[in-house]
Order: sequence, then structure tokens, then C-alpha cells
Amino acid sequence: MTAKERRKAILETLRQENGPCNATALATSFGVSRQVVVTDIALLRASGIEINATPRGYIMGQVKQGLVKRIACRHRAEDTVQELNIIVDNGCTVLDVVVEHPIYGELIGALQLKNRYEVLQFLNNLSHARPLSLLTEGVHLHTVLCPDDSAYERICEQLSEAGILLED
Repeated sequence: MTAKERRKAILETLRQENGPCNATALATSFGVSRQVVVTDIALLRASGIEINATPRGYIMGQVKQGLVKRIACRHRAEDTVQELNIIVDNGCTVLDVVVEHPIYGELIGALQLKNRYEVLQFLNNLSHARPLSLLTEGVHLHTVLCPDDSAYERICEQLSEAGILLED
């Protein structure tokens, strides 16, 4: 299989997947190294194909159905689980986390967390790295996808009650 054929096959695999597909699994299925897959993904993205990298793997750019909002939060690292569970327990998806860095500007980390299991997987990965919010003393934004206004209002109310929502 040529590199061009492999990239086409990777793209087809990502289109057929219902969830994230990690680089290691793709590498195994195509008999190449993980770094070859990472390079292939970079080339596909550079060609204009929307492929998002999440903590659980790559996903094709998805059509977002629902209400997309940003919420400002501030909390200690140990409150991350409470924050994320409030959002997913109300039927919303945590699309990303955003922090403002003094040198690099806006840094965005794709999350795509839809349920408690995915939150737990994300938190397990935090044992190997530091969250972006530590760069800004806990201040960060989340882009959330909610099914409707009432779900968004519920998460804002519950985050406020927990002292996590950054308010005026």
C-alpha cells in the first residue's frame, strides 16, 4: 500500500467510525508505526480535511446539532471531575477547553466528552499530564454543545452553585 492509498484508507476508517479512533489502533491496522499515522493525519489536515484530535483519538469534523455556547470557569484541579460531570450529566457535550496564554494567545484542547465514562478516561489521562487551566490559575473556557437552552441554563446554575462558574 502506498502512502497515498494509506491516507485514503485512514480517511475512510475515520468516516466509518462512530467515535474516536486512536493513532495506535490505526497504525496496527495498517502495519505502520504510530508516528507514520500522526504524519498522515497532519497531511490530511493540511489538505483541508477537518480531523479533530481528542484525548481518545481522531474524529472527523462533525456537524454539531444543538446549542453551542462557551462558559467561563475557575476552579482548583481537584474540582475538574465535578465540573465535567455537571456538564455531561445534563446531556451536554464538553467540546473543548480554552485558556489564554500570555505568549501563545488562545490555546484550545479538544475534549469531546459526552458522558461520565469519557470524563473518567480523561481524568485518568491527567495523571500523566497537567491540565491547561493550571497555566491560568484555574481560569478557562469550555465550549459546550447542549440539546437546548434549558440544559445550558441547568449547567450554568449548577456550576454557579458549585462555585465553578466564573461570573461578573
